[in-house]
Amino acid sequence: MREFLKKLSEFNNLTKEETIQCLEDITEGRATDAQIGAFIMAMKMKGETVEELEGAASFFREKATKVDVDDPDNLVDTCGTGGDLSDTFNVSTITAFVLAGAGIRVAKHGNRSVSSKSGSADILEFLGAKIDLGPEQVKRMIEEIGIGFMFAPLFHPAMKRVVGPRRE
Repeated sequence: MREFLKKLSEFNNLTKEETIQCLEDITEGRATDAQIGAFIMAMKMKGETVEELEGAASFFREKATKVDVDDPDNLVDTCGTGGDLSDTFNVSTITAFVLAGAGIRVAKHGNRSVSSKSGSADILEFLGAKIDLGPEQVKRMIEEIGIGFMFAPLFHPAMKRVVGPRRE
């Protein structure tokens, strides 16, 4: 991890493979909280490249719990990133409701607030929705009502090591 942090601190880009290695080190517990925080900050300061984003996307797709929906090409995911520092409301959750209301099927990923005022899970719980659904329940929700919520800790367990450093 140190070699990658040095590279990032010099504003050099990582390859797709190096990005995947960093994320493996982080999610497998081989990186300290300080190193995780340094990685997040270095990427934010340097700016992510397409290759780094490809590496991260392929890594997290591989690790994610899957929902086997019919016709996945006709499905929208409105996962917000949080932490936009713009003091906005939760746009991704409202967008999911608007799309579903218009007949567009939505698979909504989300979590509790980490760095903003409200995460998708916070809003849905406030509205009385059950957020801890498994893959089969989410699939049924999408098929029956056109929208399903995937609570990040259940569908993206690899991210649990990042929550503390990201919040800090």
